[in-house]
Amino acid sequence: MATGMRGWGSGLLGVVIFSGSLPATRVAVEGFSPLFLTAARAVIAALLAIVLLFALRQKRPRRGDMVSLLVVELGVVVGFPLLTALALQHVTSAHSIVFIGLLPLATALFGVLRGGERPRAPFWFFSVLGALIVAGFALHESGPASLSGDLLMLVAILVCGLGYAEGAALSRRLGGWQVISWALVLALPATVPLGLLTLPATGLHAIATSAWAGLAYVSVFSMLVGFVFWYRGLALGGIAGVGQLQLLQPFLGLALAGLLLGEPVAWTMVAAAGSVVFCVAGAKRFSR
Repeated sequence: MATGMRGWGSGLLGVVIFSGSLPATRVAVEGFSPLFLTAARAVIAALLAIVLLFALRQKRPRRGDMVSLLVVELGVVVGFPLLTALALQHVTSAHSIVFIGLLPLATALFGVLRGGERPRAPFWFFSVLGALIVAGFALHESGPASLSGDLLMLVAILVCGLGYAEGAALSRRLGGWQVISWALVLALPATVPLGLLTLPATGLHAIATSAWAGLAYVSVFSMLVGFVFWYRGLALGGIAGVGQLQLLQPFLGLALAGLLLGEPVAWTMVAAAGSVVFCVAGAKRFSR
């Protein structure tokens, strides 16, 4: 029980950190191309990861871990950041919330396939209901849709869910922050050349401060710090169950916008958030 609660607490902290990812990406792509942004955030996070791995004298992964680390790399280091950055050129960050509402369900499905979990039947009811509530709220609040943007977001959710489940399963043995750190390091042979080839033509000095701030957030927090808590939470509390916490991510992001930017908080958001909390609680009860 205590281990499970620590997992849920760690997972919630990870979700709070992730809640600023899409808005930060939306700001960053106004100054950087999606390809450069994807490479730069991974390289910056990898450099920080190298310092941690060597300072704490972590052992190298086993040869048998390489396939799982490759899945994590393709899913959350390269795939999700690149696909969402491309999608956010066509849709707003508010519209992308429609698909973020599907991420917990995708994570749970891959948790069954890759993590060997078997949630009880009522879990799936609460998981689907929560996804529908988030998607319905986002559709009501979001801007115009785009077929290309929607398809990119859908693929992003699938590869991210797979990366979450694969990384969480590996974290049970290797450790949460070690998994994302090694995945970032192993991606360097691809991300460094990509970053150099896609440097902004106008020069880095011409990039707006807001775009740099967005890059800094997604590099340090979205790409590394958030995963430290998220993978630990999934490993301790269960992939399917703790993954449902991401249903709260859209509302946490809107709440932060209200607190920090003074944006209005509509009653529909409060009602939808309350309903989602009910679904997360139900999913937690039946996740094991």
